[in-house]
Amino acid sequence: MDFDYESKKEIISIKNEEAIIEVIWSGDYIFENEWQSFRTKRERSLELKSISKECLLGRRKIAVKVVDIFGNDTVNIIDVYI
Repeated sequence: MDFDYESKKEIISIKNEEAIIEVIWSGDYIFENEWQSFRTKRERSLELKSISKECLLGRRKIAVKVVDIFGNDTVNIIDVYI
């Protein structure tokens, strides 16, 4: 879970035709894992309530990423107004 998904932009470097390296924003954001819950063979329960996190007032995007046992992941982004 990333409590402020838009806080870190994905910046990439590309070399143009004149061999000059340009730094640009890819249009995406980097997922920063701030809280996670997982289950094991012994402990089958899954914690569904996250930790408390103090956030500043305003609009936020919270990203929730779920990864299955095969490594496939799904991200759901939620708009929150505090």
